[in-house]
Formats: sequence, C-alpha cells, structure tokens
Amino acid sequence: MRPKGSAEELERRRRQAVNAVKAGVPQRTVAQTLGVDPNSVWRWMEMERKSFEALAAIPHPGRKREMSAAQERQLAALLQKGARAQGWRDDLWTASRVTAVIRKHLKIEYHVEHVRHILKERLGWSSQRPEQKARERNEKKIRRWVREELPNIKKGPGAWRASGLL
Repeated sequence: MRPKGSAEELERRRRQAVNAVKAGVPQRTVAQTLGVDPNSVWRWMEMERKSFEALAAIPHPGRKREMSAAQERQLAALLQKGARAQGWRDDLWTASRVTAVIRKHLKIEYHVEHVRHILKERLGWSSQRPEQKARERNEKKIRRWVREELPNIKKGPGAWRASGLL
C-alpha cells in the first residue's frame, strides 16, 4: 500500500532517514521517529547504497481523467443554467441528475458517487439541502407574529407576564 503524502514528501522522508542513519542514529529509532517499519529504513539504506537517485520521488499520476478541463467548464455552464433548463420540474441538482447530464451532453459514464466527487472537488459545488416549508405556512400570520409578538419575547420573561401571554 502506498503511504500517504506527495511523492516529494515521501522522498524527503526517505532521505531524512538515510541521513539520520549515516549520522549514527539506530535504524530502529529512525523508524519509530518517522512512523515506518524498520525494514523500510533498511530497504532505503540499500537503495541509497546502489544509487543516490534511487530515493528520488516517483510520481504516481493515476488513471487519466475521462473529463477534460474544457468538458468540466461545459458541465459547469450547463449546471449554471439550472435543472429546469435540462427538463426537470425544479431547479434542484442531485448527483443522479448531474450524472444524466454528463451522460447526455458529454457522452461519459460515471457512477453517481464519482459525480459527487467531481461536483465537490473539481467544480467547487457543495451539497445543499432544499429549503422545506410547511404547506400550511401562512406568511401573513408569521409577519404579524414577528412584528407584534417577538418584541415582547426579546424583552425578557417579565414582559411575557406583563403582556398577559404567560
């Protein structure tokens, strides 16, 4: 399993370990300090004996992205227009809906969970919950309550008794 950290950070750690052992620090102590197995320190020492460049950073690019930067911009533009522009009844974007948009317009198949990652990490979108209001909600009564009742509540408990509401 590849340890966590960039290739440069891992190289720095390997070189630090080799330099510490060369300076007389026991391999076991170096391993404990760096949080690695003592065999790793031994392996790094062997690598360094063969070639100093053997400790160099080895980038691991991973799998090539299927969606190009231009396609990401195209997706962002499509999403900015809203879900209604894509044929849905409301403007709520879900990962499933975005997956369908990607499939339709960009001809790329992604799993819904990967689309969540694309939205968050690459496009900078965050998960939102739609605002839910009760159907029975009466905005006129709410405004009246805020205007007339709320000031009495803010004044403190004595105001409640004086107002006759308590």
